[in-house]
Amino acid sequence: MNRLGLIGKDISYSFSRGYFATKFEKQNLPFTYENFDLQHISEFKKLFTKPHNIVGFNVTIPYKEAIIPYLDSLSKKAKKIGAVNTITVDKKGKLKGYNTDCYGFKKSIKPYLKPYHKKALILGTGGASKAIAYTLKELDITFDYVSRTKKTGVKFTYETLTSEILQKYTFVINSTPIGTHPNVEDCPKIPYEGITDKHFLFDLVYNPSETKFLTIGKSKGAAICNGQKMLEYQAEKAWRIWDLTP
Repeated sequence: MNRLGLIGKDISYSFSRGYFATKFEKQNLPFTYENFDLQHISEFKKLFTKPHNIVGFNVTIPYKEAIIPYLDSLSKKAKKIGAVNTITVDKKGKLKGYNTDCYGFKKSIKPYLKPYHKKALILGTGGASKAIAYTLKELDITFDYVSRTKKTGVKFTYETLTSEILQKYTFVINSTPIGTHPNVEDCPKIPYEGITDKHFLFDLVYNPSETKFLTIGKSKGAAICNGQKMLEYQAEKAWRIWDLTP
């Protein structure tokens, strides 16, 4: 039986395993999907120390960047983005990395974008944020990063972000895992009083379906969207890259 799986850390909650297992069952395909829960990315090599029948992976937080040195090649898009969320394993054992997050994000935000959503804030600077930044460039939406610490490429920290600044950025994307179940009372520490009915808040978190970040945004009249559709779209793109259908 050929195997696929998700590379991540503390991923028992993951959407992917159930999603792909259902697809395999419906199409009567000889594949299994499992969680490869790694405490450190160096454990990835152990998956190949014995006969494995692995033909592909998805990659999630916190390994979308850390996985790259373990791969033999990258697609052009993954190389530009600098983060990987999909991997193929060919018959010679060569590993190639792709990024389908950008596709999933772009497709999921399209119904919500208005002409005035021309400036965005990306909360977080991890691997997921890189695909977001790549997509915003494609859509000609200017953006800045918000992070816990000041570093190269980061314009704002959570401490320096004010409600006046936030009012100027009508598209706010949470690319961090803050607010994920079971920590449902957590949310990014931004000045929510700056959120208006012209804002669009997008959260990559999908469990719970409405995070505290989104709930507060909705109470201010903002448009909101969670990461569920993005996840489904990127998964379908990964499926096509793996080319599993007989």
